[in-house]
Amino acid sequence: MQPTVLVSNTAWYLYNFRRGTIAALVATGRPIVAMAPPDRYATKLVEELGVTFVPLRLEGKGTRLVGEARSVLHLFGALRRLRPAFVFNFTVKANIYSGLACRLLGIPYANNVSGLGTAFIHDSWLYRRVRSLYGFVNRGARCVFFQNQEDMALFRDRGLLKDKPTVLLPGSGMDTARFAFQALPAGGDFTFVMVARLIADKGVREYVAAAERVARTHPGTRFVLIGPQGVSNSSAIDDAEVAEWRRTGVVDYVGEQDDVRPWLAKSHVLVLPSYREGMPRTVLEAASMGRPAIVTDVPGCRQAVVDGETGWLCQVRDAESLASCMTACLDMSYDQLAEAGRAARRRIENEFDERIVIQAALDCLDRAVP
Repeated sequence: MQPTVLVSNTAWYLYNFRRGTIAALVATGRPIVAMAPPDRYATKLVEELGVTFVPLRLEGKGTRLVGEARSVLHLFGALRRLRPAFVFNFTVKANIYSGLACRLLGIPYANNVSGLGTAFIHDSWLYRRVRSLYGFVNRGARCVFFQNQEDMALFRDRGLLKDKPTVLLPGSGMDTARFAFQALPAGGDFTFVMVARLIADKGVREYVAAAERVARTHPGTRFVLIGPQGVSNSSAIDDAEVAEWRRTGVVDYVGEQDDVRPWLAKSHVLVLPSYREGMPRTVLEAASMGRPAIVTDVPGCRQAVVDGETGWLCQVRDAESLASCMTACLDMSYDQLAEAGRAARRRIENEFDERIVIQAALDCLDRAVP
């Protein structure tokens, strides 16, 4: 039987964000192959989920033509050898490069737009070419999945879809049992937490700057930062800057964590001042555990909260606006904050269950591979 393949820019992404979908695909009895640059989560995909793992040469921040061409050729060769029945692509480079290879090889595929990324946040000749290529591969897909209406509308307005079928999903879906509700901490320091890769486009610098402002008026407040540094991205924050944050000590940077649930349980409010998202997973995870969030008023983030009910909106690239929202949370009563957390959990249960996402993938596969 020909395999079903999932392609991403990291094994970490497939394991953490698509675990439920992979398990459901494995349960169909089809052979499942995960393709990504190898990291320590590749072993987890094989041992815990029972898939075959094929390593890819794919660099997230690479832009040099020769290196990128090699990545495409490597992917092309791997897919030609596998000859899969269907391919699910995740993340921008995988959507474009794997989509291009699939289209040239005549392999049916679907693209998952989980966010527009750097190619849409910034503008240059290179990024305009990237967007044009994105349209070419999307027009060859059997289906294009989106995580918010604004991204879908933008792709349609720019001619990056034409008449291709699209499906709007509630993010990557939430396992509400795994991210179970927990009451807000009743004592100890008030704790904000940000969970993100250390890249500028996630608003990490704004979080640090806002923390410095808030700490001056509310000493004793804790500001936790979780996420990998040294990631492959053109807006990655360098080690020297992170070292300076550690030295000043305003933000408690704890690095990448295999399991963020204990950190969310000890926190009061999640913060994500990102420049743009598809549907931010960290906000959904926090909400599932009963934590409200402060997010920027940008596509993806604004859909992840109900402003004033399950979270709050601040202005993008504006540390002062973020600090003002954080201060407002500090001034709330415990009951007010707890109710926002309960409302966040109810919304996850009603609108973001991962079974919706899993079923959409299975339906797409069944239509393409009867």
